[in-house]
Amino acid sequence: MLKRFYDRIIALAGHRHAAWYLAAVAFAEASFFPVPPDPLLVAMGLARPRRVWVYALICTIASVAGGALGYFIGWALFDRLAQPIIHFYHMEHAFQAFQAKFAKYGLYVILIKGLTPIPYKIVTIAAGAAKFDFWAFMAASLVTRGGRFFLVAAIMRIFGEAARDFIEKRLMLVTSVLAVGIVGGFIILLYV
Repeated sequence: MLKRFYDRIIALAGHRHAAWYLAAVAFAEASFFPVPPDPLLVAMGLARPRRVWVYALICTIASVAGGALGYFIGWALFDRLAQPIIHFYHMEHAFQAFQAKFAKYGLYVILIKGLTPIPYKIVTIAAGAAKFDFWAFMAASLVTRGGRFFLVAAIMRIFGEAARDFIEKRLMLVTSVLAVGIVGGFIILLYV
């Protein structure tokens, strides 16, 4: 099953509209979609190594734009959807404490969690719900998402075929490490 999924991603990476697919996945992942753009970025970088920097830029711009949508979701819809629940459970003080903590440490949360396998949508929606400064959020998103995607691009550019061989020979190991990273990211999110 993993081999088939990998083969489909590689095939998609070679499609003439692959850059648009990459942008759509990066945008959606930052606001509502559960699948990160990294596998497609890696596949596209392996398929066309000379364009890997362009692909990283596409990922960065689309992810930051998607982050703005995620922020808006947290900012605009949180009051309508979550406030009644907060009020029902008399958790107004707890939510105010969350907002105060995010106001104090939010920049660090955005910078750290933007580099991890934690779905970025959690950070973007939380930033909007906490009413974190939008422009500081956008600047931090640009730095952290760009850092992440350009790091992946650098790895693809430096190791290229060796990375492809490693992934193809150890696909189960690679996906297992990625899964552990995602689960670990959620655990860190719960306790940090």
